[in-house]
Amino acid sequence: MTRREAVAALGAAAAGPAILQRHDQNVARLLERQVTDPRSRWCGSALDDTGLCNPHPAGGILESFTAAFLHPDSKFHQNPLLIERMRLAARHLLARQNREGNIDLVTTNFNSPPDTGFVVHNTGTAACLMKRHGLTEMFALLEPFLRQAGAGLVRGGVHTPNHRWVVCSALAQINDVLPHPDYVRRIDQWLAEGIDIDADGQYSERSTLVYNIVCNRALIVTAAKLKRLELVEPVRRNLNAMLYLLHPDDEVVTEISRRQDLNTRGSVASYWFALQYMALHDNDGRFAALARRHEARAASLSALMEYPELAQPGPPDAAIPEDYERALPALGIARIRRGLKSATLMLGGSSRFFVCRHGDAVVNAVRFASAFFGKGQFVPQKAEKRGGAYHFEQKLEAGYYQPLDPPRRLSNDELGAARAQRKVTELCRLEQSAVVSETARGFDLRLRSQGTSDVPLAVEINLREGGRIEGCEPVAKKSDAWVLESGHATYRLGRHAIRFGPGAAAHRYIDVRGAEPKLPGPSVYLTGLTPFDRTIRFEPV
Repeated sequence: MTRREAVAALGAAAAGPAILQRHDQNVARLLERQVTDPRSRWCGSALDDTGLCNPHPAGGILESFTAAFLHPDSKFHQNPLLIERMRLAARHLLARQNREGNIDLVTTNFNSPPDTGFVVHNTGTAACLMKRHGLTEMFALLEPFLRQAGAGLVRGGVHTPNHRWVVCSALAQINDVLPHPDYVRRIDQWLAEGIDIDADGQYSERSTLVYNIVCNRALIVTAAKLKRLELVEPVRRNLNAMLYLLHPDDEVVTEISRRQDLNTRGSVASYWFALQYMALHDNDGRFAALARRHEARAASLSALMEYPELAQPGPPDAAIPEDYERALPALGIARIRRGLKSATLMLGGSSRFFVCRHGDAVVNAVRFASAFFGKGQFVPQKAEKRGGAYHFEQKLEAGYYQPLDPPRRLSNDELGAARAQRKVTELCRLEQSAVVSETARGFDLRLRSQGTSDVPLAVEINLREGGRIEGCEPVAKKSDAWVLESGHATYRLGRHAIRFGPGAAAHRYIDVRGAEPKLPGPSVYLTGLTPFDRTIRFEPV
């Protein structure tokens, strides 16, 4: 046995029972989902919930089945059924690959080098394990797909910033098992552009639940396969930044995302591969603590087998930041964390400018809007910290347009452009502001709207679904909507509760014209008329 094989065996043996059980359960699910009818064009892959089929599941099948077949403690170890099913998956990939070496993502991308790269992430791992452990017949079945994919990736383009690193890591994986100088040359072309990471440690897409994970994995894989360890520097910066974008239960802040994970929910567990790798690489106990915390549900058996160094015990746990106030100017946000209390302040022009929670009890967003000419949604034009508090400001005006002077005939196409030439009269103005102050126990939020009088206004306090609201009255003919008329409301979810108020209910006009639609889930409203000046306190119970 070579040293590499010995280390690989050590890595395989180090996979804990929880990791193996989860992996075997996934293999069982994939065995049920995989299409096996030889008459089907989808034979070898798996249908999604819409009845469509992409090649991507076939790549996942190959990775998962290879690891289970090879791992001595898997209940599928040396099971010939897996070999049969892997043959189907490999044939499916070849059948779905075009002459350029690419595959389709049938829901949106066609002849797609990036999606080919994503499939290679799985098949490259499978090929590495096959070659390392002597599964020569299966490796030979995968080789044509990988060679053609490599040719496509050497020539092909990308859509988004992260795709560059997806392609690089895929080429590094192919080069690892089927070396070719063209692969490395193409990698160097993409890397010459520099890694797109900002001063606050976020990649340009700011996608904390999807593309951070993709970029981190891709850069680590490229670094490991090509022995270019300088490529882990952006990963280090991103993980350091993420330590300050975690809520008390390790849920990740997503309000900054520029991609599909904006305002969604998910855990830092999906960062396991990068956390474990960098914990060992940097001897960083903070990363090690997070990786250990989520190992049982997030660690990858195939990753432990491909990179057996991940199985090393690593440094002892170190404290993860839980008591801080931190400005992140490149992201346009500020973060406050005091143990179970967590808040995000959006300083970059978002209507959801304030988010807070106490443990399980979550205020998804606070917004407000005035019925001011259909444009009174409060979206701060200016935000800054002054005198220990965060100030958000907006100024609006609207009026009525006089006839052109001198008069002239207008065609329909000229009406819009002519508006700037008209005199404005009956001018109305509105100044709206919010001030967020941290208190000893929570936060005070002062909301003001003044200028034009008697403008109806509604404040929306949106809460995470699944909890219990106390102290409010339901809004008639409106689901998931309550009014806090006076006093305080309490919201209970899981082990925790948060109290807010006092209330106000000058009217029931909560669907303010021109305001953004109600957020999903339960919303509690306060209402008033301008001039409006109300401080709402948020505190744990």
